[in-house]
Amino acid sequence: MKNLIIPRIALIAILVLIVSAIVSCSSKSKIEGTYSQSGSGTVALDIKSGGKATFTMMGDDYACTYKVNGDKVSLDCSPKGEKVDFTIHDDGSLTGPSFIGVLKKTK
Repeated sequence: MKNLIIPRIALIAILVLIVSAIVSCSSKSKIEGTYSQSGSGTVALDIKSGGKATFTMMGDDYACTYKVNGDKVSLDCSPKGEKVDFTIHDDGSLTGPSFIGVLKKTK
């Protein structure tokens, strides 16, 4: 009986690691798409695969990179050094700093 406990614990641990890896990968792909402000449309964020994004504000486009960490998206728009953090909500919208507000997925 004791000989069966250790393999079962190892199997459970492996399954937990596999499931967490799948969830991690799927949450990143769910974030991809185009987000914009409803109404004004002066701010847009196009999140692409491979950690690339384009941030548009008042007609100016900025090439950026992004990282997803839990319910946060960190945007880095170098070389200007602009860094912006967004919160991911359950409905899929993103909230940035007050001057950006809420961005909803359009594509």
